[in-house]
Amino acid sequence: MNRIESRMNYLKENNKKAFITYTTAGFPDMKKTKEIILAQEEAGIDVIELGIPFSDPVADGPVIQDASVKAINAGANLEKVFVLMKELRDEKCEVPILFMMYYNTAYHYGLDAFIKKCAECGVDGLIIPDLPYEEQDEILAIIDKTENAPVFIELVSPVSRGRIAKIVKRSRGFVYCVSQMGVTGGDAHDFHKNLHDYLAEVKRQSDVPVMMGFGIKTAADVKPFEDVIDGAIVGSRFIKLLEESNFSTEAVKDYIKKFKEEM
Repeated sequence: MNRIESRMNYLKENNKKAFITYTTAGFPDMKKTKEIILAQEEAGIDVIELGIPFSDPVADGPVIQDASVKAINAGANLEKVFVLMKELRDEKCEVPILFMMYYNTAYHYGLDAFIKKCAECGVDGLIIPDLPYEEQDEILAIIDKTENAPVFIELVSPVSRGRIAKIVKRSRGFVYCVSQMGVTGGDAHDFHKNLHDYLAEVKRQSDVPVMMGFGIKTAADVKPFEDVIDGAIVGSRFIKLLEESNFSTEAVKDYIKKFKEEM
């Protein structure tokens, strides 16, 4: 069983919520990214979204855009991220890791070669926010035929409505529920006005855990939705924490432990 699925099953059996963070690969450099991942594993993070730096991250707000640009300027690219993944797995790092990325990166690499490389390096999942449901068949066919391929995680939004059932049916690992319109990096006051009803509908129709992301900074932000979600995803706030603490692994561990305790 895939690491993400195994972790989700464990959390469900123990009546716990999942905590997922986003880290930009190569920010500030690959060596530090590795240290940050290992610190998160030590702190008990459930899943890590590893962002693949891209020049036009259309789903991301200023914080993650800036981190992506700095990573690219420091020399980060997909090949180096694969090397990082292999090093982590060779060193017995078993935390579930998924790639948060944009379709052009995988397409340019070659879809068959990309999925095969993910399988070889221990990538557990993929989130591709600019690849709509109707255009996923090609990559999903390759995933289906590749041994140890990453699971494909679907995103739904407050305006998905009639499409929710078919989207969540296809998702594996978990389904990513976007909590607000627009890009990452907002605040809790930007949450969609009908957020609870939308999350409840996704929860009702989904056979996989429901995660809430966008605009979350603290466990208190998701408290009102704890009855309809299985976990929370923090991205921009985590990147800010890294910068504000000068990429301190102790600050990383403290933040994760506190968030998990409060959630």
